[in-house]
Amino acid sequence: MGTEPRLGSKVFYKIGEVSQLTKLPAYVLRFWESQFTFLKPKKSRGNQRLYVQRDVETVLEIKRMLYEEGHTIEGVKRYWARRGRAGSRRVRSKDIARKVKGDLRIILKIIDLHS
Repeated sequence: MGTEPRLGSKVFYKIGEVSQLTKLPAYVLRFWESQFTFLKPKKSRGNQRLYVQRDVETVLEIKRMLYEEGHTIEGVKRYWARRGRAGSRRVRSKDIARKVKGDLRIILKIIDLHS
């Protein structure tokens, strides 16, 4: 398998590792960070971005929404804002099914990368 990082195998991922895992250039990750307030990786003392697994999953979900489902950046922002406000409101089964389907696609892509 080489030295390529695997999702879930580390506590923190540097931006280059997230770039490899998600197949997105680092500049896209930095841009998304400026656009999506809910995507805020921690920073090290040296000001290096440190993503946790949840951050990587968020990046993959944004990527899926933008590239596979065809949402705009503004559409993704609205979706996440509604999702945040919904809080304890009942989540629709259609939304859950869409999320699970997207997650399964991501898992299959990761498996394909490492087989």
